[in-house]
Amino acid sequence: MHHDLPSLSRRCWLAHAGAAALAPAFVRHARAADVPRFALGVASGQPRERSIVLWTRLTGNDLPARATVRWTLARDERFADIAARGSEDTGADDAHSVHAEVTGLEPGRHYWYRFEALGQRSATGRTRTAPAPDAAAGLRFALASCQRFDHGHYAAWRHVAASELDLVVFVGDYIYEYPSPPVAVRYHEGPLVRTLEQYRARYAQYKSDPSLQAAHAAMPWLLVWDDHEVDNDYADDHSEDPAVTPESFLARRAAAYQAWWEHMPVRLPPPDGTKDYVTYRQLSIGGLAEMTLIDTRQYRSDQTCGDVSLSLDPACPETFDDSRTMLGATQEQWVAKALGS
Repeated sequence: MHHDLPSLSRRCWLAHAGAAALAPAFVRHARAADVPRFALGVASGQPRERSIVLWTRLTGNDLPARATVRWTLARDERFADIAARGSEDTGADDAHSVHAEVTGLEPGRHYWYRFEALGQRSATGRTRTAPAPDAAAGLRFALASCQRFDHGHYAAWRHVAASELDLVVFVGDYIYEYPSPPVAVRYHEGPLVRTLEQYRARYAQYKSDPSLQAAHAAMPWLLVWDDHEVDNDYADDHSEDPAVTPESFLARRAAAYQAWWEHMPVRLPPPDGTKDYVTYRQLSIGGLAEMTLIDTRQYRSDQTCGDVSLSLDPACPETFDDSRTMLGATQEQWVAKALGS
């Protein structure tokens, strides 16, 4: 590691990263008029002792069907001490998203990363590997959910980005599928989200927010979904709307799951369009924590009592059916085993 380089303060680095997120750098020979190719920022996730997942998505209406995205990971913010380099091929089938799994890293240390493609360079992100099990370390993380774009600005993410944290754990409702009401702080683009292209556009709108981009660029994330990544209060193959058939809803759900994977820094294979997509998983954070990430939507029994979520009325008889489940039998057994260890 080079020690003769002056280190940027965290606040200075975040200010630089935030500005870069709004205006991705152009590498040599790029044309100034080129469309920004990294307008949705960068992210990292699922940190292990010796590996991390790096994410980005190419943007622009004139993208080629296939493109190669190069990534660089460094031990310092000036990229003088390179730890790893590589490239990923991506294309329209995956919305030109990139999930690069970098291995062979050192436990419990910060790294800086960036991407290059189509003559442009992304903003710089900072990430951190998990500590070794026997390391003398602590763990500071933010727990977050329910970031409805049209209900307000992301002051919380601006605060998270400026905090000295190791991790963000996001437990669902990364997007909301609703159209905006007539009066809103800022407005969702488009109608109620139902199709793959609409889900992709909604994620792109959320990820355009500079404070959210800064929080992603400042530290790794762990993510699970809840209902609004698909449809309010959905359960398994049942939509909130009783007029929607399970067959029709499963097609919408598959589109939503595909778009979620495309936009999250997760260590998961892409969905294959079949009925179930297993996302529950466990992650060790050194000797400090075991994160058990569960899916409380895909396998659950439908809501009882006419889908009344909150009510002071007496519960209907179906509520007490012992066969009802939130996790499904297979996941419930997995959770019991995970917690039992």
